[in-house]
Amino acid sequence: QVQLVESGGGVVQPGGSLRLSCATSGFTLSTSTMSWVRQGPGLGLEWVSDIIGSSAITYYADSVKGRFTSSRDDVNNIVYLQMNNLKPEDTAVYYCAKDPRLVGGKREYDQWGQGTLVTVSS
Repeated sequence: QVQLVESGGGVVQPGGSLRLSCATSGFTLSTSTMSWVRQGPGLGLEWVSDIIGSSAITYYADSVKGRFTSSRDDVNNIVYLQMNNLKPEDTAVYYCAKDPRLVGGKREYDQWGQGTLVTVSS
């Protein structure tokens, strides 16, 4: 049974850093593409990053490029999102999600975690 469990959220001041973790189980992480997706207060879902299964190549939304880094530990089956130079507009619930695909032009995922809240505020 596939499980994704996020942790590491919290309250941080602008310019600060946080590292989110997504503990995975029930599938082979090294061959799965994992995404980070966020939802800000009153906003829709926003794709943040992908880490591709076979190659570990990463892709980022323009809004986080240069500040966020996704990585994974295939031994311990954990996906990370290192977030630096955080801004108030990064405030959101962050979700990890497995195996994105396009359906009718919209991204869908096989499985989602429960999310972890990041609040950037002074």
